Formats: sequence, C-alpha cells, structure tokens
Amino acid sequence: MDTLHRLCAGLDVHKDTVVACIRRLDDRGRAHQDVKTFGTTTPDLLQLLDWLLQHSVPIVALESTGVYWQPIFNLLEGQLEVLLVNPEHIKKVPGRKSDVKDCEWSALRVQQGWLRASFVPPRPVRELRDLTRQRGQLVGEKASVSNRIQKALEGANIKLGSVASDVLGASGRDMLRSLVAGVDSAEALANLARGRLRDKLPQLR
Repeated sequence: MDTLHRLCAGLDVHKDTVVACIRRLDDRGRAHQDVKTFGTTTPDLLQLLDWLLQHSVPIVALESTGVYWQPIFNLLEGQLEVLLVNPEHIKKVPGRKSDVKDCEWSALRVQQGWLRASFVPPRPVRELRDLTRQRGQLVGEKASVSNRIQKALEGANIKLGSVASDVLGASGRDMLRSLVAGVDSAEALANLARGRLRDKLPQLR
C-alpha cells in the first residue's frame, strides 16, 4: 500500500461534535491510531487544534458538511494543511458506519493520498462573498416587503403607487407613517411630499 503521509489526521464533523483520528506509521510501517472526540464551541475547537499541533500533525482532512466545517476550517487554516473534501469522495466506509470509522477512514485516505481537496478561496475572498450574498438577500427581502406594502395599499384602495414611483422613498415613508398614525386627510398626506413629488400634489390629493 502506497503511503503519501506518514502522519496525518481525519475529522468527522457534526453539529455538536468533531471526532478526530490521528494516524501515524512507525519505523516498521505499522499503523497506529489515536481517536478523540471534541465539542464544537470555540474553546473545544482550540483544544482540537492544540491536540493536533502537540502531535505535530501536518495535514488533516474534513468533509464539507453543511456549514459545520467552516469554523473548523477557519481555525485550522494557517496552522496546518487542511483538505476540505467532498463527502462523496470518502463516504463509502467499509463495514458498519460510525463516527469513529468515518474519521479513521478519512485519515487512511489522506495517508494514501486518495483524497482531492475542494477549492477554497482565500479568506478575503470568502469574507467578500459572505458580504455580497448577505447584501443580495437583504435587497431581495426589501423588494418582498415593498411588494407586500403595495398590495396592502391597493387592497385599501390607496393609490399612492400610481403617483409616487417609489412608495418607500422619503415622501412615501412619511405618508405611510402618517397613515398608520391615523391621519386620513388627503391634503395633509399630500403635503408630506418632498422634492419633485410636490409637482404632483393634485394627483396625490
């Protein structure tokens, strides 16, 4: 059996636990394993890192399971080589499946060089992606809320959207607040218009 790494580790990651297996070959080529379970809070993950470093583990593999891998990857990154692996590549564990067997199998696959790491962008790129995705979600939520407000206004036969191009603009928000506060005077509501919308006061009334 070919050996690429004489010392390595495999992690089986779950929501609340990480099962780690350190696998090493001695001078006679015999394999020795050390398995330990850690929690997933930050102090627990720091203990995991310390444990790996104490054993001088140079490389570790973990599956890209949901979002659970991210804190672990972020913590180990820069301390040792981390292989983030598609679960499809290491899921076929011989025998009965268990968390211990999974991490042992991962360590074996790393040792033999059978695992191919997924591409993980550098940290600044990951952070920028998170920001842009969050912004996209917020923009989508804003549009959804705007549509619900328009629907509520139309249901009450308040035709603000027929005159104001942006119901949630500064003028529109002032008018909506006044409506919620109980103002029902068309004159008073129209006079809340600002800027160019004041040119449409007759239509607003």
